[in-house]
Amino acid sequence: MDLRKLKTLIDLVAESGISELEVTEGEGKVRIVKAPPQIVAAPQILPQMQAIAAAPVAPAVAAPVEPGAPQLPAGHIITSPMVGTFYRAPSPGAAPFINVGDTVKEGQTVCIIEAMKLLNEIEADKAGVIKEVLVENGQAVEYGQPLFVIG
Repeated sequence: MDLRKLKTLIDLVAESGISELEVTEGEGKVRIVKAPPQIVAAPQILPQMQAIAAAPVAPAVAAPVEPGAPQLPAGHIITSPMVGTFYRAPSPGAAPFINVGDTVKEGQTVCIIEAMKLLNEIEADKAGVIKEVLVENGQAVEYGQPLFVIG
């Protein structure tokens, strides 16, 4: 299905009162489900808490880094723009798009993230040398998760 048609369908679901839409076109099938709105309750501040909140605050001190916390190497980090499954290569038997030590150009494909049966090519947003691959092939990734380090 054409990406423009898909975008139009997503906009249609977002703007309408429907919560789910399924379209079959040829052998392709798309199902779009609108997530229910999340309600976040704002905490109420008690009068004694208001006095504490109004008190001057001491300057913040850098929190110590926990020994088990992962450290990211210095350099530019390419992060995941979506939730999905990370793939280093275009197909299971193919060579990876990039390896550690490879030079990449801005706009060059570095991996694929599969989300809802759609394969999304992720491109380098900066030119440089790949210093580290932070995700294993086939691993689930979250939005904003670091994928690569470019030096």
